[in-house]
Amino acid sequence: MEKDGRAKVNIMRHGNLEKRVLFKVETFDGTAEKDADYKPIKETLVFEPHETSKSVEIEIIDDDVWEPDEIFFLRLSVDNDQPANCGKRQITSVILETFQFPKPSYLFKESAGTALVPVNREFGADGEVKVKWKTNDISAVGGRDFENTSGELVFKHGETTKMIEILLKDDKEFEKDENFEIELLSATTGGKIGNRKRCVVTIVNDDEFDGFVSRIADLTNANLDALRMHKESWGQQFIEAMNVNGGDLDNATTFAYVMHFFSFGFKVIFALIPPPSIWGGWLCFFVSLVFLGLLTAIVGDLATIFGCLIDLKDLVTAITFVALGTSLPDLFASKQAAAMEKTADCAIGNVTGSNSVNVFLGLGFPWLIASIYWTSQGKTYEVPAGILSFSVTLYVICAVLGLALLVVRRYVGFFGKAELGGPKGPKIVSGIILIFLWIFYVVMSSLAAYEHVPTF
Repeated sequence: MEKDGRAKVNIMRHGNLEKRVLFKVETFDGTAEKDADYKPIKETLVFEPHETSKSVEIEIIDDDVWEPDEIFFLRLSVDNDQPANCGKRQITSVILETFQFPKPSYLFKESAGTALVPVNREFGADGEVKVKWKTNDISAVGGRDFENTSGELVFKHGETTKMIEILLKDDKEFEKDENFEIELLSATTGGKIGNRKRCVVTIVNDDEFDGFVSRIADLTNANLDALRMHKESWGQQFIEAMNVNGGDLDNATTFAYVMHFFSFGFKVIFALIPPPSIWGGWLCFFVSLVFLGLLTAIVGDLATIFGCLIDLKDLVTAITFVALGTSLPDLFASKQAAAMEKTADCAIGNVTGSNSVNVFLGLGFPWLIASIYWTSQGKTYEVPAGILSFSVTLYVICAVLGLALLVVRRYVGFFGKAELGGPKGPKIVSGIILIFLWIFYVVMSSLAAYEHVPTF
């Protein structure tokens, strides 16, 4: 903030720390101007042997005059005769102010009368900024359970927190907990809406409040995207499916547009699945299973036809095209699970569970129907095993090695004692090992299918 007076910036040193190194740091203007908004610096600093960090301070000029939040930059440089190089981040900048909720969810008693939800102003507090917001119904309905479904917050100069006030209606009747969502839409004068632009408000019946305390931790940590799925009509699902980034065009990236182009048909088809708010989610669950089974069967048939056209054996087609076609959605879902969790448990559970459903519904169910039909005709339905024993054994070995790698990563300091992420080098090595296991399995199974390696 301008009123803080000084900005402190840290400089880190990595790698060989044995030698003394001289380096330079200097400021240059962005939208902020030297001497008017800050005091420029151009200094030569020294890293002594084994010293890993330095800091520089830049004086910020607080003139008490309104002006939009501004940016200036710092640049590092090292002369050619020094035994060091600048890293990738040799330029840093001041961040524009953002507006967002401090938490993803809030809890209020129905008898409270008013729900006060804070909105924080971060990385700046100069001038007046207006932030628009609105509510989205989930199980609570605007006008019936609460009032004030949209509005505008006005942040005065120097203000960093404002409250959204929503009137709650207490009907004095026993009701289950109800939810609605508050969404930040836009900010004026160059302000940006942060990553936490939505939060969920839960209205709790007074009689249930004491028992609800034990459940609030689960609600706070719940994935906000999952709650957003609870729409009361299929129409909203189709609107989100047909628009890039669910209609949030301001935050849509180029990658989002490309993926929307390739996945448009699938998104519209799967928008036919009922929302989870109907029948407690059971209708959504069973219809999703049916859609998943149909998609797996279609992908399997198309891959089989393609394999036939290029003269591939069925087993090779199954472990390449069919596996890729049915497992890519699981891969993206597992990636999301991995990004949200500290361990790989949820990601692995998602992969194994989804693949089991794919196999049981996409292959097992058609085999069941075929067996019933041919039995009714007085004949036996048989599927030749081929090299199934060899392929399954090889897969189990590769799977055990993959799981063993995760266990090693969890307990060995070289990997950061983390199943996911960790130091860059060991992380890349782990990824290469896992990719190699998959390639090894595909190649060996394919060679066995064409009788180039002995099987059992």
